[in-house]
Amino acid sequence: MRKLLLWLPLGGFALLFVVVASGLYRPADRTVRSAMVGKPLPGFDLPAMVEGQPGVSAAAFRTGTPRLLNVFASWCVPCIAEAPQLLRLKAMGVPIDGIAIRDTRADVAAFLARGGNPYAGVGDDPRSAVQLALGSSGVPETFLVDGKGVILRQHVGDIRSDDVDALYAAWKAAR
Repeated sequence: MRKLLLWLPLGGFALLFVVVASGLYRPADRTVRSAMVGKPLPGFDLPAMVEGQPGVSAAAFRTGTPRLLNVFASWCVPCIAEAPQLLRLKAMGVPIDGIAIRDTRADVAAFLARGGNPYAGVGDDPRSAVQLALGSSGVPETFLVDGKGVILRQHVGDIRSDDVDALYAAWKAAR
């Protein structure tokens, strides 16, 4: 019995080690999903951020054509990485509008000049009010909105090349 008590702390430590190690190998999904998926876009009307292009409003998403709404910022490194995928989606015929959060006109213009401009319109959201109303917790995030203004899908994080076909298929199915 005494030998068993001697090994008890080691057994407790081993159990603790297994619990911690399993948490490290399978961390919890900390992705914040929007509660707005399945609901209409909140009302908004953002002024134009890019010269020669319109701003973005919720009314533009109720014209009968599904669209992507991309929340981005010029200072966001993953936003730079997703630019080629957005351009690919645009080339496939997918209309995309952008919301630039907490940014300046000059920085957004330089960002789009470097990576290309996939947007039909870019709205200025200087205080992230629309971003928060959408239930977006970071940048980049992309929302698929049907032609009636209802959010069908949320893509959290940058769009990667292997996401393009799925987003295109979802957009096509929404038409």
